[in-house]
Amino acid sequence: MEEVIADVVEEERPLLDRVPDVYDRDCPSRGVLEHVTSRWGVLVLVALRERGYRFSELRRRVSGVSEKMLAQTLQNLERDGLVLRVAHPVIPPRVDYSLTPLGQEAAEHVSALAHWVEARMCAVAEAREEYDGRPTAP
Repeated sequence: MEEVIADVVEEERPLLDRVPDVYDRDCPSRGVLEHVTSRWGVLVLVALRERGYRFSELRRRVSGVSEKMLAQTLQNLERDGLVLRVAHPVIPPRVDYSLTPLGQEAAEHVSALAHWVEARMCAVAEAREEYDGRPTAP
């Protein structure tokens, strides 16, 4: 009975009062993890690790991202405190994007993963070729 009461009390506590747990479907860390590790999130963080960019420059750097997806990705990362957006009051409008200290930390981690993928692409291609060459089950 006491365990049931403890579980109910735990559920009633605000999410940020709990210890973050990415395995808990209700933990807000899952959303951050999704923003940081999405295809565009990783590429934006890695690019911004190089230097600050204007929107159009960043869109060219992250080849293949649509304007809508880049804007959404930047907005999510800015809301999470990873990206700094600075709008300059000039004509035409100019907006610069850079990493916050928290974003720099996240970018270091995803950059290592992205560069590992690049470095190990030959091994991945070989594994794919081997997998694709296996006989299929009936």
